[in-house]
Amino acid sequence: MSNPFLAADTGRIRLCGHRGHNVSAPENTFAAFRAAHELGASSLEIDTVLTADGQIVVIHDLLVDRTSNGTGAVKDLTLAQIQALDAGAWFDPIFAGERMPTLGETIALAHELDMVLEVEIKEKVHLDRYVSALQTALADPRDLARVMMISFDHANLKAVKAAIPSIRTGGIVHEKFPDTVAVARISDLDELCIDLDVFDPTGAEQLHAASIAIRCHAYSPSTWDKARKSGLNWNETLPQYLRAGLIDTLSGDDVEWLKDFIDTAGA
Repeated sequence: MSNPFLAADTGRIRLCGHRGHNVSAPENTFAAFRAAHELGASSLEIDTVLTADGQIVVIHDLLVDRTSNGTGAVKDLTLAQIQALDAGAWFDPIFAGERMPTLGETIALAHELDMVLEVEIKEKVHLDRYVSALQTALADPRDLARVMMISFDHANLKAVKAAIPSIRTGGIVHEKFPDTVAVARISDLDELCIDLDVFDPTGAEQLHAASIAIRCHAYSPSTWDKARKSGLNWNETLPQYLRAGLIDTLSGDDVEWLKDFIDTAGA
């Protein structure tokens, strides 16, 4: 079966909006997701946490304070309470009324827009309950096919795959390793999510030889400006990686800006 997260299978590099196109719309909202799609993204990276009544909602933090007009921990609020919050006005008054979607609602949007999802597990309190809710949310094979579950905690991903054997999982890494394939294999991962700062082309070739997908996170223009001032030459290396077919998904905060790298690289 074709793997929608491997460029070798789809014939294209996926452009991924990190929390949506979050430079022009409030992160992890439909407004940011639709903006990413309109700019050419075919993938979304989203973050998820469990509510008090066992529902998976799309939010980066364990607290609602930063990205809504509410306060408190997601774990202490019901879905109804969370979706009554304004998740847009903090970013700009024009987004007043945006709310935090559920994972199920975001999957439905992914079907509508023909996108795939990289779903990060941010839950840290009730992982068992989260996995149970995930089994329910992904009961339909059509939904499961659009999802890659990702996390910094590779042990948690292995536990998720034990509970849902057909699920795809991707481990986030911020370091270089002497054997990247071994890192993926030990946790039964289908993808490694690698920051551009530690991207290793030799390791990428080895991952692809093992049919393991690669998502490269390329940050935002402001981060690139700091890197340039520090003497890093990402403007040269990223196009090289793209032309060489070493990246399956390119993700970042500014979808429009990233798309130029794919287009100018001829990838």
